[in-house]
Amino acid sequence: MDRQIQIEQITQQLEKGVHDVFASDSYQNYLSSMARFHTYSVNNSLLIWMQRPDATLVAGYQAWKSQFNRSVRKGEKAIKIIAPIRRKKMYDIVIDNELVEDEGPKIIGWRTVSVFDIRQTFGDELPFYMHDLLPGMVNDYDRFAQAIALACPVPITYECISSGAHGFYRPLDNDIVISNSLSQVQTIKTMLHETAHALLHHQDADDSSDSRYQREVQAESVAYAVCSYYGIDTHEYSFPYIAGWSSSKEMEELKASLQIIQETVDHLITAIDRIRTPVPYTVKESQNLSDFQ
Repeated sequence: MDRQIQIEQITQQLEKGVHDVFASDSYQNYLSSMARFHTYSVNNSLLIWMQRPDATLVAGYQAWKSQFNRSVRKGEKAIKIIAPIRRKKMYDIVIDNELVEDEGPKIIGWRTVSVFDIRQTFGDELPFYMHDLLPGMVNDYDRFAQAIALACPVPITYECISSGAHGFYRPLDNDIVISNSLSQVQTIKTMLHETAHALLHHQDADDSSDSRYQREVQAESVAYAVCSYYGIDTHEYSFPYIAGWSSSKEMEELKASLQIIQETVDHLITAIDRIRTPVPYTVKESQNLSDFQ
C-alpha cells in the first residue's frame, strides 16, 4: 500500500477514535470530574508552568481532599498562584437618587494561594486521567529506538524522572529526557511524542492554555500515527490522552492540526526508514509490566 494513503487512513482512524472517546460514557464521567477544577487564567497557567513544568491537573489542598478523595503527600512543595479577594457582602447603593441593589461580590484585591499537581497526591483515581502505562515489547527495539533518536533534531537521554512524567522536551536546554523505567512500547511512544514537540514546537513561545492544548494534541497524534504505521497499537492510551487535552474544544484542535500531523508523520517515517532496514514491528502483550522495566 502507498505510504501516503496509509498515513491518511491512520489519520482518519485517529479522528474517529477520538470522536468515539468523546461519545463514550467513560469520557462523560471524565468531563464531570474535570468540571470541578477551577479554570485558571493565562497568568496562573504560566506561574504553574514556571514552578512545575510537568503539572497537568492542579487543585488546592482541601479541594483534593473534599472533592476528589485524594491527599497531598507529606513534604510536597506547593505551587503558588494568584487568586482574587472578593467582597462577599451585598450592598445597596444609590444611583441617580434611587436605591438599587449592588451587582454582587467584587474583586477588591489579590492574594497568593497554594495548589498541588495530581502527581503530588494519592488516593482515588480520576476517570481517564492517570493513563495506564502501555505494556509490551517491540521487535528489534534497540534499532528502532536508535532510529528515532537519530531522526530527532535534539539529543535524547534516559533518566529517572521523580515527578512521574514519562518524558519531556526542554526547548531552552534543547534536549529530550525519557524515563528509564518504561516498557519498550511506552518508551517508543513517548520518544515519538517528545520528538514531535521538538520538530513542531521549538519556536513556540506562546504558553497559553489554547496553545498548550494544541501542542499536546499534535504531539500525541503524531506518536499514535507513527506507532500505528509500524504495527504498534497505542489507541487505548492515545485516544483518551488526545480527547483529554481537547475536551474544552471538542474536535477543534485535532481537525485544525490534521495537515500538520500528516506532514510530520510522513517526515518521521521517511527519516526512520532511511536509518534502519525495514523490519515488521509488533507488540507482544505482557501480563506484568515490571517484566519490561
